[in-house]
Amino acid sequence: MREIQFRDAKANLSEVVDEAIAGKPVVIVRDGGKQAVVLSYDEWRRLSQVYGFGRLLMGAPAGVDDLPARNRARLRKTEF
Repeated sequence: MREIQFRDAKANLSEVVDEAIAGKPVVIVRDGGKQAVVLSYDEWRRLSQVYGFGRLLMGAPAGVDDLPARNRARLRKTEF
């Protein structure tokens, strides 16, 4: 990821945006620190999408055979 000073990013905004669209995010540095990242809209949408718990489970790479065996021992007695 390329870093560019804020003033240079302002002067070359078109170039910075073209780079982001090409899949190369650009970090904008101001006052000695990383302040922002320019990335393509498609990449931003992909990163900002929030999946539901069910979708995350369904997308997990583990299969049923990858799960540990269930412990069939008797449950301990509890009092309420």
